[in-house]
Amino acid sequence: MSPSHESPERLPVRGEARGSHFDRSFGRGDERVVLTAHDPKWPYLFQREAERVREALGPVAVAVEHVGSTAVPGLAARPCVDLLLLVGDPADEGAYRPALEKAGYVLHYAEPDFHDHHVFKGPGVSSTLHVFADGPEPRRILALRDRLRADTEDRERYERAKRDLAERHGDSVQDYAEGKTGVIEEILSRAPEAGR
Repeated sequence: MSPSHESPERLPVRGEARGSHFDRSFGRGDERVVLTAHDPKWPYLFQREAERVREALGPVAVAVEHVGSTAVPGLAARPCVDLLLLVGDPADEGAYRPALEKAGYVLHYAEPDFHDHHVFKGPGVSSTLHVFADGPEPRRILALRDRLRADTEDRERYERAKRDLAERHGDSVQDYAEGKTGVIEEILSRAPEAGR
């Protein structure tokens, strides 16, 4: 089907021609990995974006959580606030995408083979919105956040790994993110709630 005949509920995103919505070049452009000290404004920026999302979606937004390193006091982070949005069915883009786009969010990519994960970039503030249905992956994301908030040693271990990866992969956000897998798995192995 040609792009001019696509329905507005199912607009193409980058990488679609390769059979997936995920563009492996995402995060490999001019963006560099720069970590900053924890900023006490991040929770307030999250609240502002969470209110924007809840107002746009109403009851479609099952939950909106602050996740990622900016959600962990004392942890250095890339200055981009991550939000986790739970919806009933992420594959049903028509239920949430038009409202998010009207609120200023832009779909960057979707991973239909990975829990129907959809990623939007937010308006104004540097923010990333991760859309999932309730399930194992969002529970792991929340378990990691909670473990890092609660355990100083794991938080320090994670920050050391992040700084090392930022030094080695500073020109590729994707390589930096993928490089954290080992330390994240190690930390989650000590978080019993991650297995639920």
